[in-house]
Amino acid sequence: MNAQELRTVPAILVLEDGRTFRGRSFGAAGETFGEAVFSTGMSGYQETLTDPSYHRQVVVATAPHIGNTGWNDEDDESSRIWVAGYVVRDPARIPSNWRATRSLDDELRAQSIVGISDIDTRALTRHLRERGAMRAGISTETLDPEELLAKVLTSPQMEGANLVGDVTTAEPYTVRPVGESRFTVVALDLGIKSMTPTQMAAHHMTVHVVPATTTIDDVMALNPDGLFLSNGPGDPATAEVQAELVRQALARGVPFFGICFGNQIFGMALGFGTYKLKYGHRGINQPVQDRTTGKVEITAHNHGFAVDAPADSATMTPYGVATVSHVCLNDDVVEGLELTGEDGRVRGFSVQYHPEAAAGPHDAAYLFQRFADVMSGVRGGAA
Repeated sequence: MNAQELRTVPAILVLEDGRTFRGRSFGAAGETFGEAVFSTGMSGYQETLTDPSYHRQVVVATAPHIGNTGWNDEDDESSRIWVAGYVVRDPARIPSNWRATRSLDDELRAQSIVGISDIDTRALTRHLRERGAMRAGISTETLDPEELLAKVLTSPQMEGANLVGDVTTAEPYTVRPVGESRFTVVALDLGIKSMTPTQMAAHHMTVHVVPATTTIDDVMALNPDGLFLSNGPGDPATAEVQAELVRQALARGVPFFGICFGNQIFGMALGFGTYKLKYGHRGINQPVQDRTTGKVEITAHNHGFAVDAPADSATMTPYGVATVSHVCLNDDVVEGLELTGEDGRVRGFSVQYHPEAAAGPHDAAYLFQRFADVMSGVRGGAA
């Protein structure tokens, strides 16, 4: 069956509360299940789909027209598409971009990603905002809503899901710096995006990307100037092994930087809890204030969990003083942490969003230089 024929195949989406949407097949025919979430980005769908943080999630695109720029072989953030399913309103009939080598529809079918189009994504997004992210199923095979709902209710939930093992690298690899090497960074791959070590390399860092099961002895054997924890999927409460690794690194005086999942694990290492957000933050237009500078940035987000830390008071930890360094201006969710030692110097920091943001925005790209400054010991306390 070709793409045009698939576009006429009926498909349904059923949420775990029974809400049903009928549309047409987009991508591969078949059946899929995952947590339904919405992404508000108006561009960057290729980077979104290949972000490992979206593993086991059915992503709803709030932008009405998707696929206009097709698909190319340069913008992938990993080796494959990770979303469990894709939901769009109006897919492009013909891609139009000089870099495109094929259509989005073609790539979804090539990677067996089941999707649905021609539904009211605005109504679906409003429903998820009101009721919260929830399990969902998309099918071109089971068109009876009650029958598909029964399958949805037996699918796994995101709370308690340990997914890091599905997305981490099987073998260590090294990304060489641009120009001279000034720092050696060990990057724990929890679902790392390719642009992250690329950005570090641009700041003269030799980046050793290692599996999520890497031990502190393995880390220290690489003689690191800094430890980095990446973004990734699943419930951070299941990542106690990685949180203990961070504690051991901090106890040895290794500077730390974490993003997204890495921010949540940093919070756990410092003694804070985590919790699931009602519908999370996903997209490339989220406003965040860096409280260490007072500046407001537009940032790229993809998270359904957050750190439970006091926003307006410092917390003493065995490794120094922890403070909330970034907050979301939409809902005051903690978006970053900073750890300072007795001498006032920063020992580690993290942000909940994605400063590498290959598709933009690039307001937060300075954080890679901040990491370099922390490793070199030139940055003092909050400034």
